[in-house]
Amino acid sequence: MTNKTKKTKWNDPNAAIEASKYQNPIPSRLLILQTVAALTNQAQAATQESLAMHFGFLDDGDRFFALTNRLKAMLRDGQLERSDGIHFSVAPLPTVLSGTVSCSPKGFGFVVLDDMPDLFLHEKQMRLVFDGDKVEVVATQYRGKDEARITKVTERNQLEFIGKLSSDDEGYFVQLTGVNAHQPITVTTENVEEMNAGVGDDVKVALIDLPSYQEFATGKITELLSSLNDRELIIETTLYNYGIPHEFSHAAIKQAELFNEPNEKDYKGRVDLRHLPLVTIDGEDSRDFDDAVYAEKRAGGNYRVVVAIADVSHYVTPQSALDSDAYERGTSVYFPHRVIPMLPEILSNGLCSLNPKVDRLCMVADIKLSRAGKVTAYEFYPAIMHSQARLTYNQVNAYFNDPTNETLPDELVKNPAVLKSIDTLHQLYQVLDKRREERGAMAFETAETYIKFGKDGDIIDIVARTRGEAHKLIEECMLLANTCAANFALKHDLPVLYRNHDKPNEEKSARLHDYVKNFGLSFPESSPTHEDYQRIIKATADRPDAASIHSMLLRSMMQANYSPDNIGHFGLAYDEYSHFTSPIRRYPDLMLHRAIKDKVSKQKPQAPIYKTLHEAGEQTSLTERRAEEASRDVETWLKCHYMQRHLGEQFTATVSSVTSFGLFAVLNDLFIEGLVHISGLGNEYFDYDEQEQKLVGDKGSYFGLGDTLLIEVAAVNMDLLQIDFRLIEQLGRVDRDGVSKKLSKKSSDKPKNKRKKSSKTS
Repeated sequence: MTNKTKKTKWNDPNAAIEASKYQNPIPSRLLILQTVAALTNQAQAATQESLAMHFGFLDDGDRFFALTNRLKAMLRDGQLERSDGIHFSVAPLPTVLSGTVSCSPKGFGFVVLDDMPDLFLHEKQMRLVFDGDKVEVVATQYRGKDEARITKVTERNQLEFIGKLSSDDEGYFVQLTGVNAHQPITVTTENVEEMNAGVGDDVKVALIDLPSYQEFATGKITELLSSLNDRELIIETTLYNYGIPHEFSHAAIKQAELFNEPNEKDYKGRVDLRHLPLVTIDGEDSRDFDDAVYAEKRAGGNYRVVVAIADVSHYVTPQSALDSDAYERGTSVYFPHRVIPMLPEILSNGLCSLNPKVDRLCMVADIKLSRAGKVTAYEFYPAIMHSQARLTYNQVNAYFNDPTNETLPDELVKNPAVLKSIDTLHQLYQVLDKRREERGAMAFETAETYIKFGKDGDIIDIVARTRGEAHKLIEECMLLANTCAANFALKHDLPVLYRNHDKPNEEKSARLHDYVKNFGLSFPESSPTHEDYQRIIKATADRPDAASIHSMLLRSMMQANYSPDNIGHFGLAYDEYSHFTSPIRRYPDLMLHRAIKDKVSKQKPQAPIYKTLHEAGEQTSLTERRAEEASRDVETWLKCHYMQRHLGEQFTATVSSVTSFGLFAVLNDLFIEGLVHISGLGNEYFDYDEQEQKLVGDKGSYFGLGDTLLIEVAAVNMDLLQIDFRLIEQLGRVDRDGVSKKLSKKSSDKPKNKRKKSSKTS
């Protein structure tokens, strides 16, 4: 590349969105607007050629062509102007903009706009809105900064809320928490008395009159929730805050109740696999069983694997009431100790669950592999099966560790056919695990946890979740079925969604390149390969700060999504990938089942509930993110709630991330993260070294990833879901070579707990 077209690192605010849509992304509209404005302010020409040169692809014909089309679209949409046919300038903002309100628990907010920077919402403007409301605004300026003035609320995100009944001199009101804490909802004395509610009770309230600049919203208490424990209450609140459907329609329930156990009529056109020793292997607390597995050795040391997946498509037909509810939900939502299923339990835990000792309808991926683990053939067909055992990961792991273990279930050790299949699956897993490493699939060292609850619903412990060979074995079987399904769909051009995971963009790659240099490792500044990641993973696997480093690697990755256009899965190192194995809990899997069944059964496809595949991809990606965020919020709330009882207690912790305003550290025994603010690190002035991920003091102290701290739990903010730690002592440091060194009190620069104003804060 010539100096003329030297590549510029993009700092694109919408990079993730662009990468999720395009395999070879170009700058987003927002970045183009920012760049045109900057060039204009610097009295430089903003032409198509100068923009392409700035972004580093003047001699890249494909990207230059894509930029041409995007600039034309921005002219058409009134975002850019071009007075002389050559030079671009930013068009004046339209009089009215439409966007979505994003509230902060601190009382202010933003209007999130498409292809434009967010506009700030002052506290006064927040009087009109709740989080997620759709609004029309006028862009204004205050003290030189853009902000928004709301002219109209076009759509309310929700009309029911959960909060705590409170009172003041003017009467009763329901105080909300979190992002909607700025909006108390007034209720009448008559309503309070009618519901027999008392101050401090948790209640559900429905809006009657919407808020204005002068008046708070008014509402009506519809349900007392004080009988719920804290865990149940936060889940209910989260469901409402995220707008997650959690009650099935009457029509869907009625439809589900019409189905009976499978019979001879249902078996027509299906392969009978009831003679095969298929089994399910799941977690101890699993209630719905999507998949059953079987393996056998073939001539020459080759393998046959049968992956049987519940045939949800037999029951949930396109455009039915069940289909409508499933599409709206998109996925099951998993909270600690509770699941909001995509399908009614009569199906998810009953007819669509591959329960043991009963006949079940299924879709099968019947896969042939060489002795080296390479897929040589596969076929898909509808079948009938009869699971011979419901096994757990712990049981199968115990068998792998000691086949003579007397506590093993009879369904495993006293059924020779099941035992032979499990042994074969274990052998095949070892082959597939080697192939996984060879193709460069990611294997990060990250800590997964789960929360243990007592009988009263209170948290009793938070422990690490271990993944044994049984779990990995099932994962490899599911990967086999998913990749074969994707290959089948591509080969026959089926109308399905692929599970895409794009490679990291240039900005993230460059940041990771700078970071790993600190460990004497190399990483490309752009277009990294799977091998590049694997090299870093292996080189750092045994370091005490491996979890922190691998967390940085994970953060450099793009977000996976669903799309009708296959681009492969970078993290798993597959050129083609889909989701086939969990139709009970994921709508894209159900879509794929329908398409494959239609093809192999030579049936005419029924019209789907969605208008286009792109619409379905956006809906299922959105509902997946919504479910993940809601689950994460509940888990964070539970951990904060748990830590309230540990205020003032001391723990050892490990620095998990470094920011300009302090250190985030994870408690070594409880796996809970909190913030040590920079002002509490000692009587020094600290600078943030982003490249080395360290805070460096002017008197020689420094803190970095993997350092061991002794901390005290200082405060818990339940509204912000934030835990604050106070540094007692720095116990150890991790040097450049990954060696952890204990520090003496003298060398640890123990802070004197004096607050000193820092140069950078949050």
